[in-house]
Amino acid sequence: MSENKSSKIIALRLVFSAAAVALAYVTSYIRLFRLPLGGSVTLFSMLFIVLVGYWFGPAWGLGVGFVYGILQYLQGGYFLTVFQVLCDYLLCYAALGISGFFRKKKHGLTKGYIAGIIGRGFFASLAGYLYWFEYMPESFPKSIAFLYPVIYNFAYILAEGIITIIVINLPPVKKALETVKHMSEGRRR
Repeated sequence: MSENKSSKIIALRLVFSAAAVALAYVTSYIRLFRLPLGGSVTLFSMLFIVLVGYWFGPAWGLGVGFVYGILQYLQGGYFLTVFQVLCDYLLCYAALGISGFFRKKKHGLTKGYIAGIIGRGFFASLAGYLYWFEYMPESFPKSIAFLYPVIYNFAYILAEGIITIIVINLPPVKKALETVKHMSEGRRR
């Protein structure tokens, strides 16, 4: 591949990635509901980071997710330890880039989205176990207390995930997303 064509591809990826991060950041402020100890269902904010992985592959998606995690932390994150910030923000959002492993699969966006949000939920739950467990409500059943971080974090992540999966599989949305994918690759449909 020529150096000129390679530069154009990188520039195109940067533009699409910047637009995706901007859309994710803006839509993260549009909250359908918020949980009392953090976490909320937003208007598709995770989707935009997942799309970067789906368009450009896992390395690019993980990197853009990591950068987005920094922005999420700066948006009003909590600092207890470096590892907590890694789990709650940087690795949590980088995990959305896992979607890139499914970019060439049938129903790749849906599969990649599911994998990405499960990855995000894993790191959020890990942080819950290590740092936030003490905030478990007294009324939570003691027999399943070990599940509290998983239940809490996946409650909002899966709620947004289900809504997003329904929307991205609507025929007009699916067609539009495929058109944008072709544009992100520098080709017309």
